[in-house]
Amino acid sequence: MTLPVQPPVSPMLSKLVRELPPAGDVIYEPKWDGFRTIVFRDGDEVELGSRKERPMTRYFPELLGPLRASLPERCVVDGEIVIAGPDGLDFDALLNRIHPAASRVRKLAEETPASFVGFDLLALGDEDLRTSPFEERRRRLEQALAGAKPPVHLTPATRDRAVAEEWFRRFEGAGLDGVMVKPLALPYLEDKREMLKVKHARTADCVVAGFRWFKGGGGIGSFLLGLHDEHGALHHVGICSGFAAAQRKQFEADLAPLREGALEAHPWKEWATLAGESEQRMPGAPSRWNNKKDLSWEPVRLEKVVEVGYDHLQGGRRFRHATHFLRWRPDRTPQSCTYAQLEAVVPAELKALFGT
Repeated sequence: MTLPVQPPVSPMLSKLVRELPPAGDVIYEPKWDGFRTIVFRDGDEVELGSRKERPMTRYFPELLGPLRASLPERCVVDGEIVIAGPDGLDFDALLNRIHPAASRVRKLAEETPASFVGFDLLALGDEDLRTSPFEERRRRLEQALAGAKPPVHLTPATRDRAVAEEWFRRFEGAGLDGVMVKPLALPYLEDKREMLKVKHARTADCVVAGFRWFKGGGGIGSFLLGLHDEHGALHHVGICSGFAAAQRKQFEADLAPLREGALEAHPWKEWATLAGESEQRMPGAPSRWNNKKDLSWEPVRLEKVVEVGYDHLQGGRRFRHATHFLRWRPDRTPQSCTYAQLEAVVPAELKALFGT
């Protein structure tokens, strides 16, 4: 490739805020829940670069043809790879696409084809646009993708705060992760948190079913969280992490009395020695991104309840991102920690967002 912007590129990032800022010199966009991807196209050559510089091209071969058909001959476009299912964006299906077997990748490319949503233009022809203000890059992107056809899309954008509020409220049920806020004058700053993201803030009471040690030593790094379904089965719904150093040591002391004999009657007993890849998100299952990553965990007796803050449910069954600790709930019993407490999100169709 001989593009003015060469791979790898570290995407520009965002910082979290809890409220939409007032209308002004900003553009609002939906926040897509997928794999952040920068597309490099130089003629017939197309490369998909990920946020952590992993090659994504082999996992989504079905996008290469549509990207050649919809993108300018030579360009670099920042966006998101998503999979739209009958109930909105399907992040589980997206995770399943990260598979080492080429035959499996080809099969899933047919069964669960992906889409690409473009939201920034880094280069066009021989022009490096990264120093241009976002308002200009957005205008050029709209022109570049004017003839794009599904599964390649241009993300909606607005300067109307009321429209952004509607997106935030209405399209969570389609799997959108919130709303992005981008200053009009903002250049493209690699690996810098200069954009804003607004996400939903909710709380839940969860059973602490185990923990992982902090990788640098010095206490507990994360809790493994559980919720009961309507039949009483305890499901692994995610983790709680991001503890301060003092908290890590204190939590180690808090959970120490619950470690003795914890595995004997633990509902996740078989997961403690799980080996090999699993299609389920079990506490001990290898990471799809890094199968050498240590995901071993320590069980505890199911006696403690923690209140956590979360932003988004994945598939209605587990937390999409790590939660954060709010407080212990000694007034709650583990059996009372059920899915019923979680807010139900009204389903919405993605096509309504694109106006098609």
